[in-house]
Amino acid sequence: MNSPKHNTEYISAINVTQTSEEVYKFNFSTNGEREKNSWWYIFCLKCRQKEVGPGWEPGCWPKTCPHPYCPSYRHVARILALLVTVALFWGVVLAVMGSDAKPGGQLFNIAVLVVFAYLGGWVFRMLTLPALVGMLLVGIVYKNVGLIHIEGHYTELVSILRKIALVVIFTRAGLDLDPVALKKLYCRVLFLALVPWCTEAAVIATTVHYLLNLPWPFAILCGSIIAAVAPAVVVPCLFRLRTKGYGVAKGIPTLIIAVAGIDDAASVIAFGVGTSMLFGSNSVTYDLLLSPVSIAAGILYGLIWGFIVKYVPERSDPYVVPLRILMLTGGGLLAVLGFERSSLEGAGPLAVIISSFTSIYFWTKQGWNIEDNPVATAFEIFWMICEPILFGLTGTQIVLKELDLKFVTVTVMCVAIAFVSRIFITIIAASGSSLNFKEKLFIALSWMAKASVQAALGPAVLEVALNNKNQDHIVYSRTIVMVCIISILLTAPAGAIIVSLSGTRLLTKAKPSNEQWRRGPRPSIRDITLNSEDEENGTSVSNDLQVQECISDVAKSECTAADDRSDKI
Repeated sequence: MNSPKHNTEYISAINVTQTSEEVYKFNFSTNGEREKNSWWYIFCLKCRQKEVGPGWEPGCWPKTCPHPYCPSYRHVARILALLVTVALFWGVVLAVMGSDAKPGGQLFNIAVLVVFAYLGGWVFRMLTLPALVGMLLVGIVYKNVGLIHIEGHYTELVSILRKIALVVIFTRAGLDLDPVALKKLYCRVLFLALVPWCTEAAVIATTVHYLLNLPWPFAILCGSIIAAVAPAVVVPCLFRLRTKGYGVAKGIPTLIIAVAGIDDAASVIAFGVGTSMLFGSNSVTYDLLLSPVSIAAGILYGLIWGFIVKYVPERSDPYVVPLRILMLTGGGLLAVLGFERSSLEGAGPLAVIISSFTSIYFWTKQGWNIEDNPVATAFEIFWMICEPILFGLTGTQIVLKELDLKFVTVTVMCVAIAFVSRIFITIIAASGSSLNFKEKLFIALSWMAKASVQAALGPAVLEVALNNKNQDHIVYSRTIVMVCIISILLTAPAGAIIVSLSGTRLLTKAKPSNEQWRRGPRPSIRDITLNSEDEENGTSVSNDLQVQECISDVAKSECTAADDRSDKI
């Protein structure tokens, strides 16, 4: 039998053990909370992709790769599958093309450039900056380090890749236009689109003519290209704001996206007319008569093709989505490549915008929601492929040792002057509308970014000049390309940051009870899952937590109702 002394020592040992366990648990929980508040934990949590639906992973995976510091097994397996697919594809190309697909060959260098451009875009996206800027910088570094030199028949391949990217850009621009909003506010939208566009084009043309010594025809062409708004930068930022309800009460996101599409169409028309008159071998009178014919041909082609896609394929066909994707893609490629062969270069891109807009107009009447459009989602995927190709190859046009510091400084000054002029003109043009000053200022700031249109049309001008083999025209066209690239590097990151930061301060947030408030547009593949902000409490609750809270609230209400019924019984 144990003595009281031994019992006291035993009880003391138990108390010490319990106390040490409590201290360990407290320290563990404190370290866990401290770890969750660290910048590294938050950064890894943001970078980690959210998974949809149940999945499988090996039993050792959570210990070997803890959450959220390592990606999920599904994500790693997906990357490995893509790498294996790329390796297999490269093996097939190597077997067909031979030495050009080997390391050091031109085709291999182009493929590696595209891969590194995508990685550069991913890095910039993690920094909440436009991915296209990282892709452009990768192309510039790649060219100036001497890792790529495109010549021979691969110049034709690069030209075709640019044209494919052009079709994707302008198809997305047409599909993003809202026919209902344009029908209601077409006068206001056209006024807000064309007046600032003409002002910025005129300012750019005047400044580059007097400061960069570009002849007036090339200066006007440069101004018409630079004046276009970049949907690739503006649209994702606006989608994030619209998902949170900012500006939707007055339709500001729809207005900005619509104006961006019209700006692109105006730049495409000016590009077609300008290139026909500058590089054509015909008389000035013939070119002046040909310009309206080119515009009319592009509009007519777009209307007819959009009308055809309305009936073919049939709306209830189980394969209607892939068939419509193929129809729009094929029609756009035929328009761009076909009109180029017939000396009507400007009609092609215009036909692409008109055909995609006409198609979405008819599809919405057939019951498709413009914000839940599977064809538009497919072209988002196409753009994910074409974006690093376009901006990576565009970056290779810059040779740093040929750049003059004075030229860069003057170009930056020209773009800044045009940007400030457009802000003032936009605010003045929006006078008389229901928008307040803050909303007018936000609209003006959102139209500053330059990106995809400049990256597509600038090199296209140089390509036409190289085909004509006029040395003066080639020099002037290279100047236009330099101005386009510098404007992208200057305005794309600044525009994305300004739109993202100023949107919550300059726009009014619609309440969920507002009839015009919508939960969000067709979700973009590139967007990170958004958080719903509780402005009153200053907290942020993720969508998944909101769903869980809603489920728990429903469960509580059901339990309460069951208790009430039992009490009555």
